[in-house]
Amino acid sequence: MRRVRARHRIVVAVAGVAALANVALMSPVMSDSAIAAPVHSVQGAKAAPAGAGQQSENAAHSLLTTKQCQAKWQISCYTPTQYQQAYNLNPLYRAGVTGKGRTIVLVDSFGSPTIQHDLDVYSSRFGMKSAHVDVVKWGSVPSFDAANPAHNFWAGESTLDVEMAHAVAPDAHIVLVETGVNQSGDGTTGLREMMDAEKSLIDRGVGDVISQSFGATENTFPGFRSGDFSSIQNLRYAFKDAARHGVTVLAASGDDGATSPTANGEAAYPHRANSWPSSDPLAVSVGGTQLHLDAKGDRIAPDSVYRDHGASGGGLSPVFARPSYQNGVGQVVGGRRGTPDVSMSAAMNGGAWVYSSFDPKRVGWNVCYGTSAASPLFAGIVALADQVAGHRLGDIHQALYSLSAQSSRNPSTGIVDVKDGTNSNYAGVTGYTAVKGYDMATGVGTIDAARFVPALAKEG
Repeated sequence: MRRVRARHRIVVAVAGVAALANVALMSPVMSDSAIAAPVHSVQGAKAAPAGAGQQSENAAHSLLTTKQCQAKWQISCYTPTQYQQAYNLNPLYRAGVTGKGRTIVLVDSFGSPTIQHDLDVYSSRFGMKSAHVDVVKWGSVPSFDAANPAHNFWAGESTLDVEMAHAVAPDAHIVLVETGVNQSGDGTTGLREMMDAEKSLIDRGVGDVISQSFGATENTFPGFRSGDFSSIQNLRYAFKDAARHGVTVLAASGDDGATSPTANGEAAYPHRANSWPSSDPLAVSVGGTQLHLDAKGDRIAPDSVYRDHGASGGGLSPVFARPSYQNGVGQVVGGRRGTPDVSMSAAMNGGAWVYSSFDPKRVGWNVCYGTSAASPLFAGIVALADQVAGHRLGDIHQALYSLSAQSSRNPSTGIVDVKDGTNSNYAGVTGYTAVKGYDMATGVGTIDAARFVPALAKEG
């Protein structure tokens, strides 16, 4: 383990519980250590999770209520039941819209050896039926080593991805792709391996929506400084393939506000920077909000921008020009691709309970945060909309921005504008403030699923 600062997008703080009377919080703002995300060299760029959870030394079997989290740690922590209420999912469930017949693909390095067991425990605890997780190993995936910080971190990421997707779309089929990423830093693996895995599944007809909770700063790719973006352009083949096959691609927008980590992952750029694949016009960039909920999951205040021990990633891409679906928000993004497109829960103050047992010394419940949670949450939403439509919706950008443009006069679109908070001054970089309409803190805003899912199915 090594100590890291919370400003890094590749780092996340979590809470692990020992017992209700003896709870320890792992956080960079306290004295406990956090684990740095594994950093993989990909054509010179560093790819890492956008944010995931790591367990405390003494995790155990009890959960804290939201009030107990607030009293012990001064943060709110939420269950899937609260998320389901907050995003108005229950009317859909009662109508049989649960993601049945649809498949969510999640891509992570190394994976978790206990992913099915952990999802079963998670589901049982909250009164949900579990789902079968198909594990696809791509390349030479090493045997899991609980003593390896990289394996532990990615196992936490895999667990977060699976449990958040299941929390929203409980009957969706889940495929977890585990890649065996070369840690040598030779620049030949990493993102390319992930893209190869995605393309292989797409070509085989596996998956309706792909969620990616990883990213690499655009500035770190070879050729960037000279304006040669071919190293990024040459990685887009999986997304182009997804577009041809009608598969929706999502990417977490990151947790460093308007900036992003430098090549070594030890600091953030002192100026605005964006990350790929979030910046890709073929990927729906999912940013982060903070939910303000009571014990039932009802809102006690409107959602605000995620900005506590991380910040919703967003800004302009110097690599990609403004795509046509953002022409309506051209006054905000100018001539460049702007991110994020939409946002879901990601704040540490409002983090998600997750269960894991991949490390036998750290079995139990943890609170996780980051846009790594937001992307699989939204993947569940897309799976629900695919079920309603009866087919894959593919690239939903045009539908998303069309619904947003209608939302001020038509609340049935299910787009909920976020107008509070900012991702500015994270890591000392001036960012963006949430305002009426589209902004580069939360995109078009967030969603009311009971309205948004059928509207997206129809518009898409």
